[in-house]
Amino acid sequence: MPEYEVYAIRYARMPRQRRDNFLGGDPHDGDMPMDFFVWLLRGAEGIVLVDTGFNAEMARRRRRELIHCPIEALAPLGVRPEDVQHVVLTHLHYDHAGNLDRLPRARFHVQDAEMEYATGRCMCFEPLRHAYAAEDVVALVRRVYEDRVVFHDGDSALLPGIELLKIGGHTKGLQAVRVHTARGWVVLASDASHYYENMGAGRPFPIVYNTAEMISGYARLLGAAQSRAHVVPGHDPEVLERYPRWRESPHVAALHLPPREP
Repeated sequence: MPEYEVYAIRYARMPRQRRDNFLGGDPHDGDMPMDFFVWLLRGAEGIVLVDTGFNAEMARRRRRELIHCPIEALAPLGVRPEDVQHVVLTHLHYDHAGNLDRLPRARFHVQDAEMEYATGRCMCFEPLRHAYAAEDVVALVRRVYEDRVVFHDGDSALLPGIELLKIGGHTKGLQAVRVHTARGWVVLASDASHYYENMGAGRPFPIVYNTAEMISGYARLLGAAQSRAHVVPGHDPEVLERYPRWRESPHVAALHLPPREP
């Protein structure tokens, strides 16, 4: 089975409170900031980018702190935009599906249910469409007409050693990514679990399409990984504390290496 290097690349961040990160709020006051990541998978079978982040204009509009462009952040790892062969869009929220025009040779992988959700009747309701950006969805539709989008209906294999897991919950077609590394199968949860505490305590994040799917998704993530320590949440600053930094970078963690001892 091929093995991949897996890197979590933080490209933006924002302050949040604990009450913002759990369905129904939280009785405890306190800061619980959010980091924004893309993930790079690199191996003999190819180069895969998981999610594409947002750009400076979106950061200004949404009042997020943009650390660097997530596509330009690939350069220190020796990856040019044209080197990326496949992009897995875990879902189409603004912070996961921007910058598509900056990846000239990639094919984009998305679940049928996610495209249907992002372009269908649910988007008539502001609370459901709030986390989507129309320009990003339209950009993906344009890629469809360029024959550069691959649709998936449920779990599927992307490449040897990389699998897509349809989870749903947070959005109708959210997918996680299971990747084989030197330390075993790592699962990139993306927004199937924003923080370690969401899945650890069974307490969903408040932006949710189907709460039952979100909660049952935690067990799916754990079942697909080598161990609990092999599941990586989508927005937790703790990721950069638990994993070795790539070349001492403050923004890049090597997920194919064992986490640090607590």
